[in-house]
Amino acid sequence: MVFRPEALRERLQKLEEIISRLEELSCADRATLRTNFRDAWTAERGLQLGAESIFDIGNHILSAHFGVTPKDYEDIIAQLAAQGVIDAPLRNRLKGLGGFRNILVHDYLRIDPDRVAEYLRRAPADFSEFAHAVREWLARLRPRA
Repeated sequence: MVFRPEALRERLQKLEEIISRLEELSCADRATLRTNFRDAWTAERGLQLGAESIFDIGNHILSAHFGVTPKDYEDIIAQLAAQGVIDAPLRNRLKGLGGFRNILVHDYLRIDPDRVAEYLRRAPADFSEFAHAVREWLARLRPRA
């Protein structure tokens, strides 16, 4: 895979659009997510898209720039921290996102509205910090003249 900074920037722009939508939804509380299927499905889909964007961006960086092949979603986050793309506190906040994404996609038994509400509350800030960290990492690759 060829490392393409412009492809990362496009993916980051898409992630920032998702973050904006999640911010709009973040006022939905647990009760709303339990009773209003439209809000619940919208929140779940937005969180899924945000998680998948993070994993896509991370996988591109790891495989194309560092030559690392992560074994799963959680390893993408761990390897990004190991390579210095994200810091340890962000890694800790994103820990578990891979499993949560799998629950959203595969609807294991039943999605817990409380867990969705918790991710919805945290995701805009965590996802924004991820986008910021990747942009900073990209800027360090090519020092400005």
